[in-house]
Amino acid sequence: MSVTTVRLQAEVEQHLDAMANKLHRSKNWIINQALNEYIEKQQQEHVRWQQTLEAMESAAAGKVVEASEVHEWLKSWGTEKELSAPGPAE
Repeated sequence: MSVTTVRLQAEVEQHLDAMANKLHRSKNWIINQALNEYIEKQQQEHVRWQQTLEAMESAAAGKVVEASEVHEWLKSWGTEKELSAPGPAE
């Protein structure tokens, strides 16, 4: 495990101390938890952005599903005549 030094604003340090006392955990543990959650969130956002770019390229190529088909499909959910998911027009 490596060591990194960080300068915290006084208010952040106070909140961190209070949280550490409340949780009976070290400030190190709290900071590691927060950074892990932040990194995971950033990775998820990167994946979502890549998916968005792929979807935009797909739409630009004309691979789209008509809104009316999607609405009909959604209305059929949970009924005896549930429809299959619509696909892009060929």
